[in-house]
Amino acid sequence: MLQDRLSTGISGLDEVLYGGLVPACAYLVRGGPGSGKTTLGLHFLTAGAANGEKTLYITLGESAQQIGTNGDRLGFDMNGIAFLDLSPTSDFFTEIQTYDIFSPAEVEREPTTKKIIESVGSLKPKRVVLDAIAQFRYLSSDAFQFRKQVLSFIRFLLEQGATVIFISEGSDTAPDNDLQFMSDGVINLNHGLSDGRTLNVTKFRGSNFHTGMHSMRLTNKGMEVSPRLQPEVYKREFIVQSIPSGVPELDELLHGGIERGTITIFTGSTGVGKTTIGLQFMKEAAGRGERSVVYCFEEPEEILLHRCESINIPVNAMSDRGTLSVIPVEPLYFSPDEFANMVRQEVEEKKARIVMIDSVAGYRLSLRGEDLISHLHALCKYLQNMGVTVILVNELETITGDFRATDVGISYMADNIIFLRYIEVQGQLRKAIGVLKKRMSDFEKTMREIEITRYGIKVGKPLTNLRGILSGTPEFIGKQENE
Repeated sequence: MLQDRLSTGISGLDEVLYGGLVPACAYLVRGGPGSGKTTLGLHFLTAGAANGEKTLYITLGESAQQIGTNGDRLGFDMNGIAFLDLSPTSDFFTEIQTYDIFSPAEVEREPTTKKIIESVGSLKPKRVVLDAIAQFRYLSSDAFQFRKQVLSFIRFLLEQGATVIFISEGSDTAPDNDLQFMSDGVINLNHGLSDGRTLNVTKFRGSNFHTGMHSMRLTNKGMEVSPRLQPEVYKREFIVQSIPSGVPELDELLHGGIERGTITIFTGSTGVGKTTIGLQFMKEAAGRGERSVVYCFEEPEEILLHRCESINIPVNAMSDRGTLSVIPVEPLYFSPDEFANMVRQEVEEKKARIVMIDSVAGYRLSLRGEDLISHLHALCKYLQNMGVTVILVNELETITGDFRATDVGISYMADNIIFLRYIEVQGQLRKAIGVLKKRMSDFEKTMREIEITRYGIKVGKPLTNLRGILSGTPEFIGKQENE
């Protein structure tokens, strides 16, 4: 339960840990240089200080002054953190000390231990960060003594009622497997060239936790963690009802519209009108007071807004009323987990009812080589479980020729597939629209011509007198009724 946990000060990490750290336990935070270990420790201590808890930062490496300066730069309130600085000073270099009888470890260990005991005994902190525990190795004569000393030290802190984070820079040349065995939980901070910064938990006694790699970012305000989306965790009750487009002929083609909580793919060549039709559904939803959000991975926001206004879709007015949000996304900047958390905020905090991703190809760039289908599947399933209508814009490279629903193998996850097609009729390039798939209801099996004009979307009568439409070069079999 949340009331039994201590917040780490990082909301995303708290979510990974099912609410935070279990009190009166010891946790190992491990990672290479610059991975964010000290930053995580500062989040943990400042969160405790904000709750009126006494906190202590024990440093054996970087000086307390350096840590405090870096914390101030990141906007942490350092006033509530007490420091015990056991890092080497410049005096150690200028006043060279030699030990003729005893080893350096034996001479240094006693005063170091005494200072820790005195500081903890007088302050009685509820949260302690030790940076870095590997320094204890140099105060121990052998591995057995190190293990015994660390276990004794952790027990001493826990008996004082403290929750402890101890930091390690474990590596292949200096492994910290013994520390992992001694801890109640292990949090790994990773930094890869291809997948960016990630965080994962490999041990967490007394509680469940979200497994897998979670995106992590170090910013000028500290650490941000974006948990990997687990759609089965989320569920919202909703009524399945038809969502019309407001264009009578299009709704007739769809037998009323698309259903709430379904996934719809608008697929077709570039410039055929996929995004425009998706926004037409949002325009109609805005009239009912529902909020929609468009994530633009490719087209600049200004161009999209201008284009919609020119065809009678009042996106600026919708935005002013709070019924539409157009969010440009730089795919090479955000990871899939970070993007999923952006979507969650719109759905859970701002109550978005329709979400459009424009386009699947742009979203794919954010994956950095990861599997498109698994990430898109998880995101769409989450939105379905929350009763949100999903619109995916899928662009095909071909203009005419053999028909394909998508190029990326996502057709299986769609409840509805609406395709738009260029066709050549009597030397003119026209557009046609049809329905390939609709799970929740029947649909019209014919295709209709579609035009996008300054007055809006115009859909014609069924093209019953044409054959070969899907090839892109149809032939007349009689005179069209609407000619």
